[in-house]
Amino acid sequence: MRYIKDFIKYRFLLSELVKKGIKLKYRRSYLGIIWSLLEPLLTMIVLTIVFGTLFGNHTKEFPVYILTGRLLYSFFSTATKTSLSSIRKNSAMIKKVYVPKYLYTLSCVLYNYVIFLISLVVLAVVSIFLGVYPSVYTLQIAIPLLLILLLSYGCGMILATIGVFFRDMEYIWSVALMLVMYTCAIFYYPEKLLKSGWDWILQYNPLYCIIDIFRAGVFGYAMDMRNLIYAAVFSVASVMVGLICFKKKQDEFILKI
Repeated sequence: MRYIKDFIKYRFLLSELVKKGIKLKYRRSYLGIIWSLLEPLLTMIVLTIVFGTLFGNHTKEFPVYILTGRLLYSFFSTATKTSLSSIRKNSAMIKKVYVPKYLYTLSCVLYNYVIFLISLVVLAVVSIFLGVYPSVYTLQIAIPLLLILLLSYGCGMILATIGVFFRDMEYIWSVALMLVMYTCAIFYYPEKLLKSGWDWILQYNPLYCIIDIFRAGVFGYAMDMRNLIYAAVFSVASVMVGLICFKKKQDEFILKI
């Protein structure tokens, strides 16, 4: 109850940190928030041209397939990267006034989540333009949207804790994200690329499971319940582990920043 009361008490500060994050992201940018719409669209076009030609994926829905994976991975990547350095970047404020430190990490995830939700407008427009229309299964999209928020926050809390004591984690995580990207099936169909039978490895990537559930909602078919259970358990577990690690080490942050 004490943590809930603290959260309610500092909710205004959290909203201000979220607003600050969005403003700083597009500071000195002529396009501003419009870039959150243009960037995924331009990336989708490039990936469609390159990998559509490389792997022979010339179906009309392939750009939508790429965009669904790219949007979710991009949010996870950006949210965890900013969370990793959230404590050190706010060290000046942490040293001056008392504020629950988890708010800095949470605000990093939330402002990136707001930008991510705005970018979904591009997905909606492209889907309708290419003939991928909403169906009753579209309601499933709410589930992966919640799961990826939990997963990003959980991983962000763990990374923020490690990042205070181990600065090289930023470089290690950048390499790890590359591995995550290639095991998310963003720009290839698993059954076409991994014909050797190793496509089961993707099932152990919770982000791939979330993307697969999201694609099920977009393309109009029932989600894979195994992916749902695995992604849900992993996401909730990551939040619990992240909160526990953060709580145990937060009093030592002041000595390292």
